[in-house]
Amino acid sequence: MQQGPLMPKATAVWLVENTSLSFDQIAEFCKLHPLEVKGIADGEVAAGIKGLDPVQTGQLTREEIERVQKDPEARLAMAKPKVRLPEMKRTRKGPRYTPVSRRHDRPNAILWLVRNHPELKDAQIMRLVGTTKTTIQQVRERTHWNSAQLTPMDPVTLGLCSQIDLDFEVQRSAKDRPPAPEGQTLLSPEVSVLPEPDPETQGFRDEPDRDRPEPAIDVNSVFAKLKQLKRAGDEDEEEM
Repeated sequence: MQQGPLMPKATAVWLVENTSLSFDQIAEFCKLHPLEVKGIADGEVAAGIKGLDPVQTGQLTREEIERVQKDPEARLAMAKPKVRLPEMKRTRKGPRYTPVSRRHDRPNAILWLVRNHPELKDAQIMRLVGTTKTTIQQVRERTHWNSAQLTPMDPVTLGLCSQIDLDFEVQRSAKDRPPAPEGQTLLSPEVSVLPEPDPETQGFRDEPDRDRPEPAIDVNSVFAKLKQLKRAGDEDEEEM
């Protein structure tokens, strides 16, 4: 995709005033809408903007303008730059900028991170909240000047960082954490869950054996026990 000029509206003003290019040709070169270019020609848009000559700035050539003016279907092409700029090296990200209206919420966010994610290092909290190491230490040790009024609050809810940044720092700290010693890890489901009993090999313990014959009931022994219980009850009433 072709890159537009540096100052699109100022360039469009100059092209409208000094060339016979159509609105569509100017709009496509300047990355504007044709109606916006028409408004520039009518004086309704970009009032007071001084035109910028794209030939002097090296963005167009006279030959390119003349070529496109002769063919309504042709389109302008940016001139190749004569000076090659060196590639900008990526600089290390500095501390996150926190708006003035949110800076008083940083201690609350630090307290939330310290309590809910103790595995985070001070440098990670500094990147997330945009604070200093001294403030983090004061919040940890409860020596902050406003420690009595601090309440833990989620930095994502406060708008101090995004949920993606927070998850990234938590995952990074989890990778750096040493593995748990043996004996303190959870058992696998195959070991912790007992297998279901097999009805073919394991019998029903709660149910009696149906094939075993029931013992015969001795009527005389039953009545003898009842008589003994009745005599014991009569003796207790006489004593009372």
